[in-house]
Amino acid sequence: MKFNHKLIGLCAAFALSLTGCERSFEELEKDPNRPVTAPASLVLQGIEFDMYDDTGRPFSDEMRWNQFYAINYNYYGNNEYTWSSFVDHYSTLKNVVKMEEEAKRAGLADVNPYTAAGKFFRAFFFDQMSVRGGDIPVSEALKGLETLTPKYDSQKDVYMQILSLLDQSNAEFASLITQGNNSLAGDFYLGGDLAKWQKVVNALRLRILIRLSKKEAEAGMNVKAQFAEMLTNPTKYPLMSGMADNLQFVSNTFNKYPSNPDNFGFDATRQNMAQTYVGLLTARQDPRVMVTTEPAGAQLKAGKKPSDFSAFIAASSGEDLSDMSNKAGKDNGAGFAPGEYSFQSRSRYYSNYVGESTFLVGYPEMCFNIAEGIARGWATGSAEDWYKKGIVASQEFYGVKTGTLTMTYSKTGGRATSDFVNYTINFDFNTYYAQPLVKYAGNNISGIEQIVTQKYLAFFMNSGMEAYFNYIRTGFPKFMTGVGTGNSGRIAVRWQYPYTERTTNEANYKAAIQSQFAGKDDINQALWLSK
Repeated sequence: MKFNHKLIGLCAAFALSLTGCERSFEELEKDPNRPVTAPASLVLQGIEFDMYDDTGRPFSDEMRWNQFYAINYNYYGNNEYTWSSFVDHYSTLKNVVKMEEEAKRAGLADVNPYTAAGKFFRAFFFDQMSVRGGDIPVSEALKGLETLTPKYDSQKDVYMQILSLLDQSNAEFASLITQGNNSLAGDFYLGGDLAKWQKVVNALRLRILIRLSKKEAEAGMNVKAQFAEMLTNPTKYPLMSGMADNLQFVSNTFNKYPSNPDNFGFDATRQNMAQTYVGLLTARQDPRVMVTTEPAGAQLKAGKKPSDFSAFIAASSGEDLSDMSNKAGKDNGAGFAPGEYSFQSRSRYYSNYVGESTFLVGYPEMCFNIAEGIARGWATGSAEDWYKKGIVASQEFYGVKTGTLTMTYSKTGGRATSDFVNYTINFDFNTYYAQPLVKYAGNNISGIEQIVTQKYLAFFMNSGMEAYFNYIRTGFPKFMTGVGTGNSGRIAVRWQYPYTERTTNEANYKAAIQSQFAGKDDINQALWLSK
């Protein structure tokens, strides 16, 4: 066999040239087509979308658990409170860290718009996990290879850190605004407006303080004092002044509103309204029910007018699913046969791709949170004024205000504009407010129930699970149970920990379960927050 010495020589020279460069294996294995850096503005957009997609999306499972609507077709799910684990947001939080790193890589100062926003995002996602499960890793979390098995912080410590993060975020935004740095590039929620972001930070802080209402006397937390300081020092803690300050997701033809013309045939009649929501509105003669809900077909067939509040009938979330399905009404080939239950408004939710803006942190909620804190004696001021502001803001979001209102329903149950029928009603806010169920009862338990109930109504299809979290905290409004809600007629009070925690952080997971729940990761075990 003859060898090609020239070829061998060339190969040897090539090999020597490689070793001469002294390139490591780690360098050679890098994929030049896969970026390892990205602008902070781009990372921010992914974080912001996760906020909506993982915690705030309307017409999701969470909205059934808020008892806004109910599924009547078991192929798509049920109305049971038999969930398992909560969403692990640590992957998103890692992106928060990456966003901050990329901002520094680009030459920004140690305190910059991304660090201020980063503290807000940490607080937001830590809260979303802890309010569902209890103790979580915070102080040792997000340290990468330095701490692969972070310890769990007690829920008390978690919320102390959340409040601290929000206070720091507020201070950083204030400093940046003073310096004339007023833009958060890449922000699609508030257009990068740091003044609006500062207001959102403080609105979230008020939410967290109200979330801690059962811990108002907890040593070291100073819940009442922190709340009072926020109201008495508006220069330091600027607050939202109206709906233009909402942190909200606006749908479009690319990111479509979940209930839209494309999925009309799949879920329009498989999701009827829930009586917890509809019943509260009709009992108060509140026109919001006519904006969000169709009158029940059977009621119209019986001669009632769509302007009659008694024409709006919804199902108990506790009803047997097959019974609910039989009563809801079906497609008969020429529209929908009259059923006993109301569906979502076709004109509002199925006629376009935009739907309505979805609040993540909204002005009406902030108003009600301030009203509740004052009602609890945490600060001076008029709880009634803030209560009324919250109601007015929510009603006006749906176009409800004093005057002649035009309402729409679908005469055939379809979504075509030609099927829509308009009718008018007269509304006067003062008359509405004078009703015993609405007029503020004072700074007492009845007044607090009114505040939380109106906050529930304002949470319809927005703010994730906040309606449920307020129910667990206060018992208001009363949720319906029965065979349809499963769980032996109980409303679950927490989620289990993600499976990954049980497999990759087992020792700390078991210690947390033992200290909180006597070793049982059970959805019916109350959290420290609720005790």
